[in-house]
Amino acid sequence: MRWYVSIGAVLVAGAMAGGDVAGIAAPNPSNQAGHHFADKDAGSPVDVELVLAVDVSYSMDIDELAIQREGYAQAIVSKEFLQALKTGPNGKIAVTYFEWAASSDQKIIIPWRLIDGPETADAVANEIMKTPIRRASRTSISGAIHFAMPLFEENPYRGLRRVIDISGDGPNNNGAPVTGARDAALEKGIVINGLPIMVKEPSYSTMDIDNLDFYYEDCVIGGPGSFVVTIKDRDKFKEAIRTKLLLEVAGRTPERPIVPVAEKEPRVNCMIGEKIWQDRWGR
Repeated sequence: MRWYVSIGAVLVAGAMAGGDVAGIAAPNPSNQAGHHFADKDAGSPVDVELVLAVDVSYSMDIDELAIQREGYAQAIVSKEFLQALKTGPNGKIAVTYFEWAASSDQKIIIPWRLIDGPETADAVANEIMKTPIRRASRTSISGAIHFAMPLFEENPYRGLRRVIDISGDGPNNNGAPVTGARDAALEKGIVINGLPIMVKEPSYSTMDIDNLDFYYEDCVIGGPGSFVVTIKDRDKFKEAIRTKLLLEVAGRTPERPIVPVAEKEPRVNCMIGEKIWQDRWGR
């Protein structure tokens, strides 16, 4: 069962002030600890193994790509993030960051890195910022998920939770259906969270859709404590990224009551991206 909290809900207590970020789907408090992976052969324990999967498709303009990069870099070195880091039993996490577009287009920007304080956080942020920005064609969320799953097996660190964090501004329109990729990840005990980017009006040329947040909630995310943070204001871009990372690192739940939503059919067709592409370009 997925749980949702109304817009404007308090995200996390105390230092984790995320501001007025629209569209939060809240974690399930009964399963917040996630899955344990004690049988991993090597590596020191961390609180979470976090894969940051970042959309660089052509529908993202250069300004958005730059803000997105800066948002992740600034969030990782923020005081709030470093405080959240210390709330876990190990006080450290493992992070890898890759960019994706088509089903065959994924590029690792940051291989697995340990973040356990200001120095390691600065090093990761600097690596993110020094890599040239790129753009590529098509949007394959399923390709990103399939690329992310084996990365956990290559990780030298052992996490209490495994999380894939996907940001994007459109539906899957290339590669395998997104729901199959999502379900394959969930079977491995991996949680998928989402950052749907909705700062532009839907456009014929960019494959944007209405209710991308519903699409992410119903077709992309899943697993214990999974959630969505939606960006609907360009000025809130960096704030939303920071909010999402704080939730993922600290594994906290909102203080306000949350209301369970009954399982039901997706509110948005999970094949809408493929359908739009076929209708417009016939391939």
